[in-house]
Amino acid sequence: QVQLEESGGGLVQAGGSLRLSCAASGRTFSSSAVGWFRQAPGKEREFVGTINWSGRITYYADSVKGRFTISKDNAKNTVYLQMNSLKPEDTAVYYCAARSGGTTSNSPSQYDYWGQGTQVTVSS
Repeated sequence: QVQLEESGGGLVQAGGSLRLSCAASGRTFSSSAVGWFRQAPGKEREFVGTINWSGRITYYADSVKGRFTISKDNAKNTVYLQMNSLKPEDTAVYYCAARSGGTTSNSPSQYDYWGQGTQVTVSS
């Protein structure tokens, strides 16, 4: 069992940066892959990026590639989403999710555990 809690969301101007954290409890976190997803009002949940169990493999949605970076600290049971050059279209609730399989996936259905989400608002 893994419990996840996101933090670090807030209001930022376009072009600014935020770092989201996903803190996990549970002894299996170090062997879990983690994904970040987001959902804007009236839209479906959207894949943002993912990192494998070791932290050595990442991949991102085209919409955030080059601007967002995911890292994983197994010693701290935490995954980070560094978001730079933010745009108003990045406004959404951001969720982290963990899957028991250690490999990456861009499909929400492949994830077993979800956090409650944190709001990110980017003003123009």
